[in-house]
This record gives sequence, C-alpha cells and structure tokens, in this order.
Amino acid sequence: MSAEDRFSMSAEKYLAKHNILIYFEDSIAQLLEHREENPKLNSIKFLSEYFNALRDGNHTMFREYSFVHVTSHNRASFVRLFWKCYRQIGKKGDLLSVNEYHSLLTLLCPDFPFEIVQKTARIILLDDAMDCLISFSDFIYAFQIQFYYEEFIEKVHDQYQSLIQTQRSPRDPVVVPSGTDDTSIHQNSHHPADGVDAMQYFRAVFPLCDRSNYSTPPANSLKEILFNVPRVSFYGFLMAMAKSESINDHIGRLPTKSELLEGADSELTTVAV
Repeated sequence: MSAEDRFSMSAEKYLAKHNILIYFEDSIAQLLEHREENPKLNSIKFLSEYFNALRDGNHTMFREYSFVHVTSHNRASFVRLFWKCYRQIGKKGDLLSVNEYHSLLTLLCPDFPFEIVQKTARIILLDDAMDCLISFSDFIYAFQIQFYYEEFIEKVHDQYQSLIQTQRSPRDPVVVPSGTDDTSIHQNSHHPADGVDAMQYFRAVFPLCDRSNYSTPPANSLKEILFNVPRVSFYGFLMAMAKSESINDHIGRLPTKSELLEGADSELTTVAV
C-alpha cells in the first residue's frame, strides 16, 4: 500500500483492512487468560512477544481454528507453519493419505476441519480416488490455494456451475473432471462435460478479483492460466492456480517448488498466544 493510499483512508477503514482490532482484542484476551494462570506475568513483555510472533508469522501454532482462519495473514502464516514443521516428510519422499494429512494439521490446530483437507485432495485427485496417497509438495501447494482463497474458490465454483448449466442440454449429465497435470487442464473436445470456454470463464471470474472482504489471486495470474487454453475444467483451474509461481509469490509464504525441500529446517519460535 502506498503512503498516499494509507493516509487517504479513514481510521476505521485502515483498522478494518489490516484487522488491527482483531489482534488487539485477541492479545488482551490471551493476556488475561495467562495472567489467571500466572499473576506475576509481565504484561508488557507478553504483549511484545505476542506482536513479534504476529509480525514473524509464528502466532498460529496450537491456536483454535476460528483464530487461524480469521485473517489472510493468519491463513498464510499457518500454511508456512505446516511447511516448516513437516517438510521432512517431503524430503523422505513419503506419500500420505487424506486422513494422515488431517492428523498432521490437527497437531498444529486441534479443531482443524477435515472438510478443507478433503477439498484440497479433490484439487489433486479424482473425486472417486480420494483414498490415493499424495506427495507433500502436491498437497501443500493445493492446500495453500484451498485454505488461503477459500471464499474466492466458492464463488468461482458458482460461476463455473452457472456456465456449465447454460451450455448443456437437459439430457446432458453434469460432469466436472479433475486435472492432476498440466495437460489435463483443458480438453480439445467442446462437449460441456469437458469444461467451459476459458475466455468466458475469465470474464465471469474477473469481477471477483481485488475484493476487500476476501483474498483473491492477481488478475494477471488468472490471465496466464486462462488465456492460453481453449477450455478449462474447474479442478483443472484450481490445479493450475496451485502450480502458479506468480500466485505463490503473491501469497509470499512458500518457496518455489524447486526450493521447497532445500535448506536446513529453521527453528520455530513461538509465543503461547
């Protein structure tokens, strides 16, 4: 945000845009809770550690889902936390099931919903192959897209279903194929079951970008995905988003796929907030 944009905002809009009140309220609630357990707790030190952890993205460990999910900063920080805690799985080349990935997530957030892990798996796998094993690198980039852009994905799914409905005859079955590689993002056939026209889909999706009430990927990244294919399936679109380096850079928490498993594990520093 430029200085001009920042100073042109009202105080209320600035506080809302950056979720300042959410963190102030949470920090005070956490302080009061910890003071009950330790009356000698240094309040200034506790709040300093809270906001340092918030700044560094080390503030979501062991927190309830309602807090992890409430802001885009929290969501992105949780994705990075998952990567830092479990990338040894990727280094070993282990393949895990949907249930095993959910178990790992609940070690960091005890009430993390299974539904989000299921939706992540559908980006990678066919709907009827949910019992297949998934690599760490495939899972984490798909999980990042599903979790960080959850509201956007719900809305673009509605747009996709609307386009499917307008181009099929009453007797045509509605089939939404999943894509797991670059070649399956579109089909040469123009049968409605093979997806929708990519340009029509972009025109439907574009007005959903740059919203203030939920996170959206950059419009230019969506152009890169949809301008180079004739047709696109919904899950092919999500898989392309998961593989997009520009979208990954926009979120700014995970390294590129080539660097995902490189380097020594960084020590996690966290405050019990």
